[in-house]
Amino acid sequence: MKILEINGGKKLSGTIRISGAKNASVALIPAAILADSEVTICNVPEITDTDALVEILEYLGADVKRASESILINPKTIENKEIIESLSTKLRASYYFMAALLGKYKNVEMYFPGGCSIGARPIDQTLKSFKALGAVVEEKDNHYKIYAEELIGAHIYLDMPSVGATINAMLASVKAKGETIIENAAKEPEVVNVAIFLNGMGAKITGAGTSEIKIQGVKNLKGCYTEVIPDRIEAGTYMIAGALVGENLKIDNIIPEHVEMLILKLKEMGVKMEIGPDYVIVSKSENLKPVKIKTQGYPGFATDLQQPITTLLTQCQGISILEETIYENRFKNVPYLNSMGANIKIDNQTIQITGKTNLVGKQVEATDLRAGACLVLAGLLAEGKTTITSIEHVLRGYENIVEKLTDVGAEIIIREEI
Repeated sequence: MKILEINGGKKLSGTIRISGAKNASVALIPAAILADSEVTICNVPEITDTDALVEILEYLGADVKRASESILINPKTIENKEIIESLSTKLRASYYFMAALLGKYKNVEMYFPGGCSIGARPIDQTLKSFKALGAVVEEKDNHYKIYAEELIGAHIYLDMPSVGATINAMLASVKAKGETIIENAAKEPEVVNVAIFLNGMGAKITGAGTSEIKIQGVKNLKGCYTEVIPDRIEAGTYMIAGALVGENLKIDNIIPEHVEMLILKLKEMGVKMEIGPDYVIVSKSENLKPVKIKTQGYPGFATDLQQPITTLLTQCQGISILEETIYENRFKNVPYLNSMGANIKIDNQTIQITGKTNLVGKQVEATDLRAGACLVLAGLLAEGKTTITSIEHVLRGYENIVEKLTDVGAEIIIREEI
C-alpha cells in the first residue's frame, strides 16, 4: 500500500500538461479487439487502469506494445476465452471487453466488473442493449455467459444516458446485421472519441455526441490510428488546484469546451482565469462567492468533479449547496474534509458547505478515485502535513500526479506504507 504526503500552503505556478483521458482510453483499448488488424492508440495515459486493461488483452493473447504514450494492439492472435474474476474485478472498464468480444465473436464469458465503491453501479442498461440485439444473457454468482447465433440491429432505449452503456451498445452493434438506433444516449466527449475510433476502422456511426446514435452494421473492421482526447476531469482537478493555491498556474493541452460548466462555476465564484484556445491560466482568488451545483450528464456539471470542487467550496464566503444526482454514495470524502476543518453537512444526496474555513493537515483515506483527488487538493491548501492512505485509487486516474504537482511547486511525495 502507498501513502501520499503533502506539505500544504505552497503556491503553484508554471505549467501542467494534461494527459489523455482516462475515461476514453479505458474504452478505446478494449474496442481495439474489434479490428482485424493492428490498431495504434496515441496519447494513452500511463495509469493503473490502462495497465489492467493491457493485462486482460495479453491474457486473451493479443500482441501489445507500449511506447511513449502509445499502444499498438494486434488482435489477430486473440483467443476468446473466459476473462477470469481476478482480472475483471480490477476495474469497472473491464466490461467494455464484454461488449467488444460479444460484437466480434458472438459470445463472451467473464465476471462482474470492479471499480470504485461510489454507490450501486449496475450493468443492467448494458445487458438490456445486448438482449435487444438478440443475445442471451446467463448470470450466476456474478459470472456472465452472453451469446448469440447472430446479432441483429435493434432500437435500444437507455433508461438513463449512461456513458458505459452507450459505449457498450456501440461496441456490440457495429458488426450486427442491419441498423441499430441508441436513444437517450450519453453525449460525453468520450463517447464521441470512441465513435471516431470505430469509424476509422470502417464502422458506420452517426449522431455520437447527441441523444440519438445510429449504427449501420458492417462485416469487417480494419486496423487504424486514433488519438485519445485530453482528460477533462484531470484538467478540471488542476484548474481547481489553481483556484486554491495557484499563481498564474497554466493548465495546458485541454479542450475548454469540455470543461465549460466548471469554467462557468469558477467565474460565478469569482476565480481569476484566462481562457485560451487550448489552455486555462488560474490564480488563487480571495472573497470567493458561494454557489449551487447539481451534477448532471454532459454538458452539465460532471459528477467526477463533484468531490474535487468540494474542497474549493470550503473557501467560499457563505453557504454553498452541492447536489449529487448520478451516484448515491459519493460523499465519502466529506468526513475527512470535516476532520481537516471543513464545515459540511450531508442531507441525503445534497451537501451544504459553510465557508470560509481554514483547513489543517491530517491523516485521511482516499476511499475512491475522485474522493482521493479531493483530499489531494485539500492537502495542497491545508496548513501542515496531510497524509493520504489508499492512494492507489488516485493513481488509477491521474498520470504522474506527484511529478506534475512537484514541477509547479508542491511539496508532495509518495512512499510505501510501513
